[in-house]
Amino acid sequence: MNETLQLPLACFEHWLSRQPDKVWLRQPVAGVWHDFTWRQVDQQARRLASALLALGCAPGDRVAILAKNCAEWFITDLGIQIAGLVSVPLYPMQSTESIAYVLEHAQCRVIIVGKLDDPERMAEGIGEHITRIAMPYPTMAAPHDWHSLLADHPPLVDGAVQHADQLLSILYTSGTTGAPKGVMLSAGAMAYSSSRVTVELGMGPEDRFFSYLPLSHTAERFLVQFNSLYSGGTVAFAESLDSFADDLRRTRPTVFFSVPRLWTRFQQGVLEKLPAHKLDRLLGIPLVGRLVARRIRQQLGLDQARVMVSGAAAISPGLLAWYQRLGMTLCEGYGMTEHFAYGCFNRPGQVRFGTVGRPLPGLEVRIADDGEILLRSPTLMQGYYFDLEKSSEALRDGWLHTGDQGELDADGYLRITGRIKDIFKTSKGKYVAPAHIEGEIAKCSWVEQVCLMGSNLDQPVALIELSPLASQQPRAQLVAELHASLAQLNGQLAAHERISHYLLVSDSWNVDNGCMTPTMKIRRNVLEARYAALLSQLPTGTPIIWQDDLEPAGTAI
Repeated sequence: MNETLQLPLACFEHWLSRQPDKVWLRQPVAGVWHDFTWRQVDQQARRLASALLALGCAPGDRVAILAKNCAEWFITDLGIQIAGLVSVPLYPMQSTESIAYVLEHAQCRVIIVGKLDDPERMAEGIGEHITRIAMPYPTMAAPHDWHSLLADHPPLVDGAVQHADQLLSILYTSGTTGAPKGVMLSAGAMAYSSSRVTVELGMGPEDRFFSYLPLSHTAERFLVQFNSLYSGGTVAFAESLDSFADDLRRTRPTVFFSVPRLWTRFQQGVLEKLPAHKLDRLLGIPLVGRLVARRIRQQLGLDQARVMVSGAAAISPGLLAWYQRLGMTLCEGYGMTEHFAYGCFNRPGQVRFGTVGRPLPGLEVRIADDGEILLRSPTLMQGYYFDLEKSSEALRDGWLHTGDQGELDADGYLRITGRIKDIFKTSKGKYVAPAHIEGEIAKCSWVEQVCLMGSNLDQPVALIELSPLASQQPRAQLVAELHASLAQLNGQLAAHERISHYLLVSDSWNVDNGCMTPTMKIRRNVLEARYAALLSQLPTGTPIIWQDDLEPAGTAI
């Protein structure tokens, strides 16, 4: 690790001295925006640090954060650092069982809670021995409230001195399979990532960020929280789902990060107001097309965004091309919690669709003999908390074994071809890698999400959640278009990969029903168990099947 690397607290002190009265954080409350300058953030963070130490925390103790994104989330994380403690973020949509597991596994002494959709349920996962502090929002009951606690404790003058190899945060994976793993990230690793990216992308104090995806996820924490810290830019928060569109338009970010499912939702919102055939016709008229595209960017609140990122899951090339026609180049990237999301990235002006870009500075990428992607950089985790066996499996000879498979082209662009654990074997003994097939299916505008199943089946079956737009189409037309799409796809696949059925599911896949992780990744094992009983009912000769046609009305899976 570079000894001259500016660690997070030193970086904060830099901007505090350079622009103390510039606004860093902008928080809407009941439609009114409240601004926090760097000086105000410093004072609150130091008061919180003093309070945490007074409550009995000692350097190295773990403090959990359970809240939706808000200014106080940033202040809390900074206060934890100033006190020399270790932050353990929790997902604001996390199950009670998972909350209890993480708090126990990480041995958290304190939890700081904030805005939550179902605080009473989540409170059941917090043991009575863990001290609660409540941010200034409606949340679960706590013996300590934010304003009183900060008022009762003076700012901590002599805060902790950070070291590059010091454990700064334990980020628990969202757990697509099995129990979450606690990824231990050092101050140096987290500093290296953002200090390099802000230079690589030319980010500075004039940039504006918009924070709404869970800060407990490494991508949001890296791309928004830490990049704003290292660039000196301003961060605005979404107050609620209802106010999201207005908050985004009010912010007009210059740097914006989203995930494929939400990029799809933005597209659907546009098409609901301007049908695809009409939009295509207007975009084909040179002057009119430019005016329409600009108007759409303004309505989305992204007319000033110069860096637009898609990550956390694969995005359809067709969706990328759709945004490109509107003058919006989405830069797809690839990263993992285990290296603080410092991976490969399609830089603006250097985008190659179908790839996740080239490695960021200081990152080495190697493809193993079995196609697995191996990474090595100064941002690698210290290991999994209290799990030497899994740590040894993931970190070997200085390389992170990602579990993903990929290919590097002649120019160093990485293409993800699948995940080793997702490969399944059909009853004919043939192996199928689902990722690229799912990507082809997702190009259809009627498809919201797709999961390919096939373990011990004669041929793979595609489970499909239809998009909201699809529900507005006549069923006969929808069947005809999906049938044509399936026939075209099967014509491109090897015999053992060809799909026997599109099974159109009746339920939405979401976090609440356990079908998706809090970071919006599909849980394959959950879907396989959920729909396994239906596969024996699939009729031959009818490749497009609705779930409702296979089971009695009201039958749960």
